[in-house]
Formats: sequence, structure tokens, C-alpha cells
Amino acid sequence: MRNINERYVDETYDKNGVLQTYAVHYPDDFNFGYDIVDGIAVNDPQRRAMVWCNPEGEEHTFTFADMKAWSDKTANFLAAQGIGRGDFVMVILRRHYQFWMCALALHKIGAIAIPATHLLTAKDIRYRVQSAEISVIICTAHNTPVSEAVLEAAPDCPTLKHLVLLRGEKEGFESWEACFSAASESWEKPVGEAYPCNEDIMLVYFTSGTTGQPKMVAHNFFYPLGHIITAIYWQQVEDGGLHLTVSETGWAKSVWGKLYGQWLGGSTVFVYDFDKFKGAEILEMISKFRITTYCSPPTMYRFMLQEDFSRFDLSSLRHCSVAGEPLSPEIANDWKNQTGIELHECFGQTELVATLCTFPWMKVCPGSMGKPAPLFDVDLVDSEGNLCPRADNQVLFQLSGATIAGVDNGCQTSLERFKADNRHAFNGKCLVVIRADRLPGTVTLTAKSPDLKTVSLTLKKMEIGQ
Repeated sequence: MRNINERYVDETYDKNGVLQTYAVHYPDDFNFGYDIVDGIAVNDPQRRAMVWCNPEGEEHTFTFADMKAWSDKTANFLAAQGIGRGDFVMVILRRHYQFWMCALALHKIGAIAIPATHLLTAKDIRYRVQSAEISVIICTAHNTPVSEAVLEAAPDCPTLKHLVLLRGEKEGFESWEACFSAASESWEKPVGEAYPCNEDIMLVYFTSGTTGQPKMVAHNFFYPLGHIITAIYWQQVEDGGLHLTVSETGWAKSVWGKLYGQWLGGSTVFVYDFDKFKGAEILEMISKFRITTYCSPPTMYRFMLQEDFSRFDLSSLRHCSVAGEPLSPEIANDWKNQTGIELHECFGQTELVATLCTFPWMKVCPGSMGKPAPLFDVDLVDSEGNLCPRADNQVLFQLSGATIAGVDNGCQTSLERFKADNRHAFNGKCLVVIRADRLPGTVTLTAKSPDLKTVSLTLKKMEIGQ
């Protein structure tokens, strides 16, 4: 099964390769676990789904046939714990490959997965379990005290029925390994009203928001189709390629870059199950496994840039993307100098998918997140909710009492990077360098642009020596 994404979208391009129209097909009964994973497993069973490894030297390659068998077996083991359609299940499995089996199994059952980070405290867990009425927590014992936090929170959580522990044994928990080993690989697919699909809730994240306690964000079974844009248009995964996104599975960025869109785009997912990020190790993974597309926050690029690139063969890399923090032009330029590859930025939120992106048909401008994704109309508004005017015109600076040495990019009358007709004006900063004589007095700087308020600033010149 190749080019699966084309089943779900209609798109047209102009002669220059710029996307003109984009529409998503919504099937009557879409379930990613059955339609995509099991579909590939039946039609192309030996196709690679995931390459997983850790710093200890353990390596596994999973085909889609493996993913189907393991997720079916996991579904049976979870169903035996009483998990059914509509139940909320918290999953704290870091980067362990069992996360993928568990997520797919929950999709097949129709239970609602709540991925969470291993950094949660007992207070965090208590709040989440009580808010979502979580019935089961599945967590890892590997290099984290989170299982102790779960036990501390459990007495205050009456909806909590079962605790399951991976990679360890502890009183109060059932063993993942024992339950999984005893489960059947033959899973009976639900039918009729019991079949989970489309607008049924599939996934919930707790996102911090801006005020108060974390808020629940729910996604239905159509959510994976939204990540066609994320993976194919922004991350530019390749059919038959190998994609690495650096993210722990407790964060939404993980399913942005390690599951839905990548498999819809035909790419294998690469997972490096580390405890502490080390730039040299990631570069070694890219070199050793011939990774073709890569995505991480700017901080991780900065760490990698501190390494000796002559030690690594990065020739397999075709595309690099970045999100999660503001990207400095210095990092973007240094990465391009080392690899020849530009960094493509993106903005999105847990509530959405890729929203503003630097797409393949766009010129890369470091510091710019790009244009609105085809699924969205994006407007910038001021603090009162008013639409900001478009900055289609040049900004003209006028000065009395002195001369202008340069404006931002050295041009007195033009800010080229703000001229594109798709950009909006926003509250920002612009550097104007003024050249004045040594005589006392004042200079007045005026900035004008159509549709924008004219602004003037008067400065007092100081005599030399004062």
C-alpha cells in the first residue's frame, strides 16, 4: 500500500508547484488502527513501520505485520483488565516501543488514550485522574519514580480500577509483561454500534494553557488525517524513508512526528529511547540508520551544532524541520552551513495540527513560521480582538536633524521580509540606526505605512563629553 494519504485528500498545484486547493475526504467509518495499520499489514506485511533502539544497544525493527499482531495482543490484554469503549486510560511509557502497541490497541477497542509524561508528580496525576475519571494507568518503571507518584495518588482516585507496570514489578501493579504474554493474538474487531470511528473521542491531552490548571484537549478518530499536512507538507517525509522526531510520548508532538502522518506518508518511524538528550548520540543515529527526515526543537539543534560534524555522515538527510521554540537565525544559518539543509519552521498547538508552516514551495526565511496550512484561515488580531491590517506596503522612515544609516536590513525605505502579501502586521520591533552630528539639539524620527498609524519619536542629542 503506497501513497495511502492520497486516498484521503484531493489537491491541486499550479505550474510552479504551489498548492492551490486542498480538501480532506472523511470516510464513513475511519479508524486509524484498522484502516491504516491493519490495512498495510494485510497488503504489505513486511513493510517497515518502526525502527527502535536505545543507548544500551538494544535494537528492534517492527513491520506492519508486527504492529497488527502486537496491537491485537495488547488489545486482548487490556480488554481483560475491563477496558472498554469510552474508558479513559492514562499511558506513561516514555519512548518505549510498547507505547505504539498500546495506543493502537486502545484505538481498536475504542478506549480513550491519555498520553502523559513520566515527570508528573502525585498531585499532577491526582488532578488528571479525577478530572477525566481515568480508570486505568499504564506506566513504566524504567529510570523514573512515576510509579511511586501513581501509588501516592491512587487512594484519592475512586475511578481508578487497574494499575499496570512495564519494565518492573511493584506491589499494587499488574505486570505488563505477564499480562501481554498470556493474551491471545486473535482480536475480534468490533462491529456495528460498538465500532469506534470518526467523531468518537480517540485521544485526550492535558495542555497547560495560560492560566489555571491544565485543560483537557480531545481529538476524535479523524485527527490522524489532519497530520497529513504535518508529515508530508511540513516535515516532508518520504515514502520508504526513515523519520526521526525527538519527543517523549507524553507530549502531543510525539504523535505529530512519530505515528499518524508519517505512516500515512509511507515513512518508517525511528525512535531512540534515551534518558538524556546528547547531541552526539542523535547525530550518530542519523548517520548509522540513514535517517532521511528529522525534526526537533531549536535547543536540540543548538546542542548538536556544538559537536564535530566531521565525525558523522549525514548524507542521508533530505529535510529538517523545527518547532516548539523561537528559532534564532544563527542556529538556522549554522545548521545550513554544516549540512546544506535549511530548517523549516512551524507553529501549532496541542489543540490543533500544523497551523503555520514553511511549506516545500516557499522560500525559507529564518524567524518566520511560514503561511497558514490549507486546513486553516489564520488572522492576527490585536489585544482588543481587532484584525490587524495587512503589511503589504513599505515602511517609510523620515528623519529631521540627522540622517539614517540603516533600517533593519540596511534599506531605508523597505523591510523586504515583511512585504509578502500573505503576512499580517503585528506588534514587533524594528532597528533604525541614526547618524547625527555632535551639536546639541533634537532629531525626530517618523515611521509611515498605509493602513498603519504614523508614529514619531523625538530624541535629544547629547554633546560629546556630557
